[in-house]
Amino acid sequence: MVSPLFFYQLVLLALVWLCVMLHWAWPSDPAAACPPLELPPLLPKRKRERTPFAGLTTKPHCDACEHATAPHPHAPAAPPPRIVPTRGRRRQVDTSSHFCPNPDCAYRGWAGWGNLRANGHPSGGPWRQLLCVVCRGYFLETLGTIFHGKHASVDLIVRVIACLAEGLGIRGTARVFEVDPNTVLQWLVEAAEQLRAFSQHFLHDVRVRQVQLDELFALLSAVMHGEVSTAEAIERLERAPQWVWVAMDPESKLLLAIDVGDRTLAMAQRFVHHVAQVLAPDCAPLFLTDGFRESLTALLTHYGAWVQPP
Repeated sequence: MVSPLFFYQLVLLALVWLCVMLHWAWPSDPAAACPPLELPPLLPKRKRERTPFAGLTTKPHCDACEHATAPHPHAPAAPPPRIVPTRGRRRQVDTSSHFCPNPDCAYRGWAGWGNLRANGHPSGGPWRQLLCVVCRGYFLETLGTIFHGKHASVDLIVRVIACLAEGLGIRGTARVFEVDPNTVLQWLVEAAEQLRAFSQHFLHDVRVRQVQLDELFALLSAVMHGEVSTAEAIERLERAPQWVWVAMDPESKLLLAIDVGDRTLAMAQRFVHHVAQVLAPDCAPLFLTDGFRESLTALLTHYGAWVQPP
């Protein structure tokens, strides 16, 4: 019987012989045996070139500043004499919220000065006619409002504007109230102009700490200026192809300004000019934008200090 030790010695000799053969067969130069892999050169990472702001040596042109009109004239310091009726019975119709619109009348702009008298309803219409006893001029009480010259009821016009404000389309609103779409569009344009004038009259000398500038989409000014026909405007309004510029105070959510136009430098200048007119003269808040480059130029135009270096 063969001893197990003999098999262990035989296995050990086989392993030694295998190591000798591997050492003899393996090349002495590892570099020659395994040539280095030639990797393609690493391409440098493409860096986005940052173009620094070139700076402004002169104040950029702002068409709104160049053609800015003088501020609205206030009522004269010496008011005309208040008219107090001394004859006849006391007037039942209150006219204190109206004033004479005649530019040549001394009482123009003076509301509740006693110069207006109610003069019935012309042609049996729903609106009252007022008479100025100074210049003898007549005008309807709806003068200067969206209801002036309209045969439709006030309730219908208000409901149509409310539906449009809630987001219902022009054609959808026209179908609901059985009104022509062109009429709905015209009411919308007039309401927008009325609200703009109202905001311009009451919104001034505002003091805020932040102003957010942003741009959205819509189409109204082109219709108002006759640049787009009513049929084309109704079609395009569904797709909202033009920019709406909005300036808002993020703390109080007050809309400081809103305008419609292209996303250009000229429009940015006009819009920032509007915002500067709304804010107090000594108010320079923190402006936050969506990164539109032309907004920086417009802000520097109206809030920058321009000096001539020596």
